Amino acid sequence: MDFNVKKLASDAGVFFTRAVQYTEEKLGQAEKTELDAHLENLIARGDCTKNWTEKIFRQTEVLLQPNPSARIEEFFYEKLDRKIPSRTTNAELLGQYMQDAAKEFGPGTPYGCTLITVGEFQRRLGGAEREFLQMSAINFLTPLRNFLEGDWKTISKERRLLENRRLDLDVCKARLKKAKLAEAKAAAAPDFQETRPRNYVLSASASALDSEVGDSSLIDREELWSEEVDKAEHELRVAQTEFDRQAEVTRLLLEGISSTHVNHLRCLHEFVEAQAAYYAQCHKHMQDLQKELSRCGLQFPNAFAVNASTSGVSAGPSPLSTATLPEVSPPSRPPNPSNALESSTLKIEEVKPPATGTRKAKVLYDYDAADTSELSLLADELITVYTVPGMDPDWLVGERGNQKGKVPVTYLELLS
Repeated sequence: MDFNVKKLASDAGVFFTRAVQYTEEKLGQAEKTELDAHLENLIARGDCTKNWTEKIFRQTEVLLQPNPSARIEEFFYEKLDRKIPSRTTNAELLGQYMQDAAKEFGPGTPYGCTLITVGEFQRRLGGAEREFLQMSAINFLTPLRNFLEGDWKTISKERRLLENRRLDLDVCKARLKKAKLAEAKAAAAPDFQETRPRNYVLSASASALDSEVGDSSLIDREELWSEEVDKAEHELRVAQTEFDRQAEVTRLLLEGISSTHVNHLRCLHEFVEAQAAYYAQCHKHMQDLQKELSRCGLQFPNAFAVNASTSGVSAGPSPLSTATLPEVSPPSRPPNPSNALESSTLKIEEVKPPATGTRKAKVLYDYDAADTSELSLLADELITVYTVPGMDPDWLVGERGNQKGKVPVTYLELLS
């Protein structure tokens, strides 16, 4: 390796000089060349873009991959330029566990059949999530990363070079100012003949030699400082040209931030579209799963009947089968029991929900209460229902917030 000590010492000297100059500028002890307002605004806009792009990029990474260890692993794979290994999603892993459990419990049992069905749909959800992560990484994360690691690094490099050119320009300005001041002092310096004391007497030859040497020395000093001024002016012109050229290069790069915003806007739209497609696909999978579970419920009605009897709730019609019946109009209103026995033993406002046996129910049709003991219902809302001893099996006690009343079973789909 070619180790140039002189170049290293020179670079260290330049770095130290610029550091001192930069410190003096901060303390107000040295003049500083100010950039034009347009370039200053572009620099501020570029810094703002970089900072927020970096924050959005990092938080998107957290959203797509919450596990920090997995993010670190992916980072090392990218730096090593190696393909990131395929990773099983949590939904896929859950689906696999469910299907493995179904094999142990027996796929012919109600629980085993349901585990197989739910496990399969969990795996589908995991596949949809994997596709969403891949699309988001390609269409959104990659452009943001390319800006931060590519374009912005180039801009930062040119900005540092512009700052160095500005410091060099200020050094040349200070050097020229110092040279002109010294030249002016040399031109205004008094002649030795004029400042000699009156009683100072020289011979004719010494006086002539002194006059000749003094005039020659004065001329040499003036010529020396004149040359120094010319040299400083030349260096200033060169430094000014380099500074202007670098300022133009930096300005063009910073003006490209506008096109970067346009590109990131397009990527943001693609990210939103990928999210919308992912959630729509998940919603469709869950709807298909509910339909599949309804069909499983028709195959195993005894299991639900056992659960209903053990929970203390009169099941009435099968809740899952009710959802699949092609009814287009609400069922007829069941007769409201009004015998004296029930009226005397059952007061709705005094009924307390049991410790166990409450269930959630989905309202299938609108229902208008016939009296104050009943609860009006709206289609598709969820309520809590339970039964109490001595109550007609066609009716349940329903609760919605602070409201309580009797509701007909045929208007409900029992969910749990």
